[in-house]
This record gives sequence, C-alpha cells and structure tokens, in this order.
Amino acid sequence: MQAKLRVATQRQTEMVDITRQIQEALAGRTSGTGVCHVYVPHTTAGVTINEAADPDVVIDLLTALDRLVPRTAAYRHAEGNADAHIKTALVGTSAHVPVDNGRLVLGTWQGIFLCEFDGPRVREVWLRMLAEH
Repeated sequence: MQAKLRVATQRQTEMVDITRQIQEALAGRTSGTGVCHVYVPHTTAGVTINEAADPDVVIDLLTALDRLVPRTAAYRHAEGNADAHIKTALVGTSAHVPVDNGRLVLGTWQGIFLCEFDGPRVREVWLRMLAEH
C-alpha cells in the first residue's frame, strides 16, 4: 500500500500533527500488520514522532531548534533558508511506525508531526505500508 498526503502549512516554522490523516489513509487501504514508512521528500521540512497531547511540547521543540540553529547567522547558503536545511537534517525526513490490524501503534501521548521550517507551503508526505506475510 502506498499513499501520498498533501499538507498545507500556515507559518514559516511549525509542527503539524498528521497522525489522523495517516491513520485515515491506512484505514482505507489496509487492515494488516506491518510497518508504515512515513517520508517527506523535502530539504526544508521533516517528520518526527513526539508528544501530541500538550502543545507546549511543540513550542519547546521549535524554540530549542531556533536556539541551536538561528534563522539568521553567517550561513554560506545565501537563499535565506539555510537554517531550514540544517533543522531538517537534525529532525530527519522519515519515521517508521508499527501497524497492528490496520492501526498505527503509538504511545498514549505520541503523534506524528510534519515539521515545517520554510513555510508556508504545500508539503507532500509519502506513506508506504510494509506488510507482514
């Protein structure tokens, strides 16, 4: 099973909880067990799994990334989004989530987030279900 989501981000930097959209895509296509590979084909956006219950966690994560990699610094990449590339490299562009009976296996507080670092844009999120045989 393979699917593609399109996610419209609203801000330059944000984390969008895409757990529900991924689960809906799986529900319509599989009832099996395996692993869902989540991939973002962008150099200025990533994907991560983190707490989805408390919005302060997202604020803390974005604040920490901004401290580590400030928007403006002496970057050689002169297009104005060098920080976005570095943040994406730190966060990563893929995640693997177990699937059991067609449902994502996530912890009580976990969610899957698209991490936007150079928005707003429309981003693609590719899903591939690798089923057990």
